[in-house]
Amino acid sequence: MKKNILPLILIISLAACNPQPEIDDVTMLDGTQINDLSLLEPADYLVSYALPFPTEEQKNTPVLIAAHGYSATTFEWDELREYADSKGTFLVSQVLLGGHGRDYADFKAASWQDWQSSIREEYLRLRAAGFKHISLAGSSTGAPLIVELFTSDFFTKNGAPDEVFLIDPIVVSGNKTLVLVGLLGPVLGYTTTDLDEGEKGKWYVFRPQESLKQLMELIDLTRRNLQKGITLSPGTNLTIFKSEIDRTADPVSAVMLHKGLRTATGQQVDIQMIPSELHVFTRLRGRDTVTDQDRIHQANAFATME
Repeated sequence: MKKNILPLILIISLAACNPQPEIDDVTMLDGTQINDLSLLEPADYLVSYALPFPTEEQKNTPVLIAAHGYSATTFEWDELREYADSKGTFLVSQVLLGGHGRDYADFKAASWQDWQSSIREEYLRLRAAGFKHISLAGSSTGAPLIVELFTSDFFTKNGAPDEVFLIDPIVVSGNKTLVLVGLLGPVLGYTTTDLDEGEKGKWYVFRPQESLKQLMELIDLTRRNLQKGITLSPGTNLTIFKSEIDRTADPVSAVMLHKGLRTATGQQVDIQMIPSELHVFTRLRGRDTVTDQDRIHQANAFATME
């Protein structure tokens, strides 16, 4: 019995410390000086702000709401917006997930419902402005946030999207130690992520255990809902894109989504497995190494989303 007391006391003592990371305010997204630019110039990122009073022609132009992943920023979808600008056939609304793009304290305090709120709000603003063809794209954690909108009847109340695209969706984490966050989270306080040079200031370096718990809550809820079966809104099509090798979102995530999702007519959703090792293969900017094949996969996905 005595052998078990000291480890228990140590764990309680460490939990009470609740370690705080050392944050560089100048270079880290976690700090108070670096913020996502969409907070400063929302009209450069959100169609609802850029076109609050659209013409009839603009109302008929397709709009794609793009939601990034956990601990990321709107940077994750910059290349899609640039692609859309070059084509001139559709518009991209880059939403910043709630609690993201701000300092560590905001990130730590936000729930997954807070993350999702910016997707909901942009969708409602676009509908209110009169846009008739709205679709959504979610990368990584952005995917289950969008899927949950079908189970909560959000689209039943506010009109169905035309298309939904899920890029490397996470339903099962590739990091198997994430399941221990409930036990070890209070002891560790946070985890640290290594970033490529071009990613610094665009992703959080430190991931507070509170936010990791929210991530686990979201993906656990998504798995349970998929086991029950999720039916899409009438008129909505959904496509899953999944890298075959993904250390962040286990490829079985795509299988679970493919099995658990059905169109309103009972059909299976489309799935495309991509011969890639990149998590969120549609985002190439900021990575240290990008191949010609990576660029082809990105271009093909963007063409499908157009």
